Amino acid sequence: MADIRDLLEIMARLRDPATGCPWDVQQDFASIAPYTIEEAYEVADAIDRGDLHELKDELGDLLLQVVFHARMAEEGGHFSFADVVAAICDKMVRRHPHVFAGASVADADVQTTAWEETKRIERELKDGADRSALAGIARGLPEWQRAVKLQKRAARVGFDWPDVEPVFEKLHEELDEVREELAKGRGHEALEDEIGDVLFVCANLTRHAKVDFGAAMRRANAKFERRFRRMETLAAEQGLSLEGMTLDQQDAYWNRAKLEERAPSGDAP
Repeated sequence: MADIRDLLEIMARLRDPATGCPWDVQQDFASIAPYTIEEAYEVADAIDRGDLHELKDELGDLLLQVVFHARMAEEGGHFSFADVVAAICDKMVRRHPHVFAGASVADADVQTTAWEETKRIERELKDGADRSALAGIARGLPEWQRAVKLQKRAARVGFDWPDVEPVFEKLHEELDEVREELAKGRGHEALEDEIGDVLFVCANLTRHAKVDFGAAMRRANAKFERRFRRMETLAAEQGLSLEGMTLDQQDAYWNRAKLEERAPSGDAP
C-alpha cells in the first residue's frame, strides 16, 4: 500500500536533472502556482457535484502540488516536505487551545473569533509586521474572495452595516452610478471602477446573507450552462440551431428550459 514516502520518491525522480521528466525539471514555483490553484478548484468542483470517487483523485492531484512545491524548496535548500508538515502541525495545535491546551469555547462562532485573534497576534509578532486590520490578506486570492475577506476584517473593528437592508440601498446606488457612466460615455476606466463597486457590494450582500460568494457563482454558472445546453437540444430536436435566431426566438427556448426544470418530475412543462 502506497504512502506519502512513495509520492515523495516519485517527485524526486521526476525532478532529477539527469533522468527525470524534462517538463517537471524545468518548472519553478511561479510556473506551478496556476496548476495549484486549478487543482484546488477541481477539488471544490468534485465536492459541489457530490462525486466522492472523483474527489479522491482530485485530492491526490492537490497533494501532488504540495509535494511539488516542497521538492523544489528542498532542492533550493529552503525547507522540506517534513518542514511543511511540522509547520502545519504546530500551527493547528497552537490555534486550537480548546482541543490541545485545556481551554474552552462556547460555540463555533466564538472559536472563529478566537482563531482570528490568534492569527492577528501571530502577524504582529513577525518582524516589520503590517499593523493594519487588513494585514495578511493574500493578493493572489480570487478578487471576489479577497473582497469578502477585506469586508470581514473591516467588520471586526466595527466598519460594517448593521444588517442587510443598507446593503440593498448601496447596491441600488452603485447600479445608478453605472447607468450614469454608461450615459456619459466617459471611458472604460471610469466604467470599470463603477462596476467594480457594484461587485464589491454584491460580495457584501453574500456576506450579510451568509451565502458563500463562490458557491453562489458556481450554482449560477451551472444553472446557465444546464439551461443553455437544453436550449440547444430543444432547437436541434426541431432541426434548428440557436445561431442565426432572433433573441426573442432564443428566449422562447430559454423559457422552455426553465419551465422543464420547474415542472414536477415526470410531468410535461
